[in-house]
Amino acid sequence: MSSLSVLFSPATDYAVKVEDLSITYRTTFERKPTLRSALKRFGRGERAIKEVQAIKNVSFDVRNGTSMGIIGANGAGKSTLMRAMAGILPPTTGSIEVWGRASTLLALGVGFNNALSGRENIILGGLASGLSRKEVEARADLIADWTELGDFIDMPMRTYSSGMSARVGFSVAVHMEPDILMIDEALSTGDAHFREKANAKMAELRDSARAMFLVSHGLGSIKEMCNEAMWLDKGTLMMRGEPEEVVEAYMEFLKVKRSATTTEDI
Repeated sequence: MSSLSVLFSPATDYAVKVEDLSITYRTTFERKPTLRSALKRFGRGERAIKEVQAIKNVSFDVRNGTSMGIIGANGAGKSTLMRAMAGILPPTTGSIEVWGRASTLLALGVGFNNALSGRENIILGGLASGLSRKEVEARADLIADWTELGDFIDMPMRTYSSGMSARVGFSVAVHMEPDILMIDEALSTGDAHFREKANAKMAELRDSARAMFLVSHGLGSIKEMCNEAMWLDKGTLMMRGEPEEVVEAYMEFLKVKRSATTTEDI
């Protein structure tokens, strides 16, 4: 039995509750044919199905006012968990309850129409977040100015660099007045000035949003921006607690020496 509920009642201390969540992908791959099967099937490969358990029986709750950092190696299930909480991926088993509207920045540029301008994509992003056309138009110019892209904001996004696309995506996400903000690696793209500006905006949102989730390999950012952290490994919740403690345990697990470089690149 699986379920995902989005609730709007403010009479709770919680922003998100996840209970016994598991998510399994079914993927296909091409097997190399044997000589006999190749002769029988004229050399065509055979399709095989493989199941990947991305999240394994994960349970946690997040109270209002929490800034939750999510860390782990590539393939740990961090982005899968975020997509599930955002309602993009359905649970295989277990349940997810989310109170309020979530604004998601899960992959920079995903959902953008590269043939349209940055300004037009801002409007589309606002509509996709559940705002009315009037609400979106009222803040479109503010968002466009916040990106600091100048004349590029009215050019097709296919002409943008990854950093420019990041500015548009991040700007849309943080200006939708979200109850819950979910960001996946947003701060890893863009120049130093933009990262500083993004940090300041996220700090501002912590005072107004019910909760914030930040997935990042930048462990320094997790310790700076979050008041709680959780560590995933191969779909399993390994630890949850104070960011400093969780990061230290994760680094010890990886046997990585502390340095300015490793805390931003792991």
